[in-house]
Amino acid sequence: MLTGLHFLLTYACNYECDHCFVFGGPSAGGTFTLDQIRQVLQEATRIGSVEWIYFEGGEPFLYYPLMLEGLRLARELGFQTGVVTNAYWATTDEDAELWLRPLSEAGMADLSVSDDEFHFGRVSETPAKRALRAAARLGLAGGPICIEQPTVETGVDKEQERGAPVIRGGAMFRGRAAEKLVAGLPRRPWQEFRECPYENLADPGRVHLDAYGNVHLCQGLSLGNLWQTPLAELVANYVPQSHPIAGPLLRGGPAGLASELGLPREDAYVDACHLCYSLRRALLDAFPQHLAPRQVYGLPDLSAA
Repeated sequence: MLTGLHFLLTYACNYECDHCFVFGGPSAGGTFTLDQIRQVLQEATRIGSVEWIYFEGGEPFLYYPLMLEGLRLARELGFQTGVVTNAYWATTDEDAELWLRPLSEAGMADLSVSDDEFHFGRVSETPAKRALRAAARLGLAGGPICIEQPTVETGVDKEQERGAPVIRGGAMFRGRAAEKLVAGLPRRPWQEFRECPYENLADPGRVHLDAYGNVHLCQGLSLGNLWQTPLAELVANYVPQSHPIAGPLLRGGPAGLASELGLPREDAYVDACHLCYSLRRALLDAFPQHLAPRQVYGLPDLSAA
């Protein structure tokens, strides 16, 4: 029952964080046009179950007029709306309110703001905190997203039911994090990762959409291309067990994907995302329609204009 559509409005971002799922950064492309947003919103009405529309990235405030108009269009169609941002624009309390007031007037219901060391370093007063104070003054619901540098604690890992090093911080090791943050962290045998702990691939409640048309079940794992097949049709015809990547993941997690496809792998990985991402990156050329865009794997997107 799909209830949420999240526009990756752009892959461009003023930051280039080590934990970024989508390899966002200043040189990244892939930005929606207004007409594309209209097309997707019309498809959302056809699906029937969608309630929420989010705009994120990358950094959606880099394309502020486009984001604002997208929010207005979504509200006109009856959707609840939200935005995910790093709040770079909240340079003062007054400025933060200036940027947010038009979004409030457009009926935006939720503001999620990155507030962590990856974005701002070790400081007590951050743009995120200014943005959330301004949101509160405007009556907007909002909250922080805090992902910290991975740390290791020795204790009892409840998932494994034995004493084991536990990785804290909230990072998931896919995208840039799989390349930048895994060094020195404890690893587990690849055979242990028998399920996806984060995404409901059998019945996704939300998907992410990018301007290249990819409908992400997970970042870089695509249901199909909405510019080739209408989104409502893609959703209606999704058979999880038949998907060439989601199917093996549902049957046996990342370890099952490795086994079913006979993929080479290392002996151990930091977490399920680390194994899954590494396997999918090796499969890019074999499944270009289902593992896209290459941007999310840190590679040039050969199909992107």
